[in-house]
Amino acid sequence: MTLTIKHQETYSRGELLLRTIFGFFYIGIPHFFLLFFVGIWSAILQFISFWAILFTGRYPESFFEFQVGVMRWNIRLNARLMNLSDGYPAFGIHGTDDQTSLDVPYPESLSRGLAIVKLLFGAIYVGIPHGFILFFRLIWGSILTFIAFWVVLFTGKYPESWHTFNVNTMRWSTRVNIYLGFMNDKYPPFSGQPD
Repeated sequence: MTLTIKHQETYSRGELLLRTIFGFFYIGIPHFFLLFFVGIWSAILQFISFWAILFTGRYPESFFEFQVGVMRWNIRLNARLMNLSDGYPAFGIHGTDDQTSLDVPYPESLSRGLAIVKLLFGAIYVGIPHGFILFFRLIWGSILTFIAFWVVLFTGKYPESWHTFNVNTMRWSTRVNIYLGFMNDKYPPFSGQPD
């Protein structure tokens, strides 16, 4: 899996203020509204995919591409809401973006036994250890995002190490979601570093 969010040389102070004051209305509401219904369909496809893996050892390719598209949409949206990128996030699972990218290789085969283990025990052996660490990373990332707002407002620059930390947290979380979503069999590393 490859996830990147470009660190810009300079950030727009005007967009920063607009997103902070009105972002919930003109970015959050329309995207969250559509993603709610897309998320329902995504959950249905994930349920069907589990059974497909159980009987065939393969994730249906069109379902896989849909799930990756939903993840890309969420990453575009979160990158804007966390002020990691300027611009308005594109709508839809086929939306494109110059600032963000996510590539998830399609697995030719998946373990049927591991699919059952993930379903029954994934919350324990993945959710608890990764969730515990990600909880504290998200708290620290929120603090950095808040401070970065003021840094960007006064300097027009987002501190690169803070940007990297938040992107790495998103990358880590995405890896966990891919694993628990039956989209690969590789246990996610306890790291957000790029592959």
